[in-house]
Amino acid sequence: MQKQSRRNLLKNAATAAVAVTGVAMASSAAEAQVTGALEKKSYPATPNADNKKGEPPLFSSVVSYGNLVFLAGVGAHFQGTIEEHTKHVLDELEQNLIRAGSSMDKVLKVNVYLNDIKDWERMNTVYKGRWGAVPPVRTTVAPAGGIPGNSLVEIELIAYK
Repeated sequence: MQKQSRRNLLKNAATAAVAVTGVAMASSAAEAQVTGALEKKSYPATPNADNKKGEPPLFSSVVSYGNLVFLAGVGAHFQGTIEEHTKHVLDELEQNLIRAGSSMDKVLKVNVYLNDIKDWERMNTVYKGRWGAVPPVRTTVAPAGGIPGNSLVEIELIAYK
């Protein structure tokens, strides 16, 4: 009985995902393999990404699974203001979304990491209005140890195609 309940729970979650994202979910793992509907796919990094020739990447910058698109955190690794860093990060995220067949207005979830929480209002002046009519849900934190690479802001997101 417990196994059946778990299966129903998973089916209900898949149905909800379809309703929210429009992803056509396969009814079984075998069907997914045949159709390729739920294939994990990686996209090439943006030209600005730090990529050493011949070495395997540490992580993928952009991965899709079905109609979902996951973007790794993007920072701005140059001297500048929080506004300049935020614009750079949002522009690079948008390029990655387009490369994966998505767009800023299809973003569902955003995580923003600020080097200093005092930059929250100034970051928002650039962030606001970049997401279409319905902005994504968002979490904003300032990690105690800061952001790697001396970026003032790092943003990661989840979108759909």
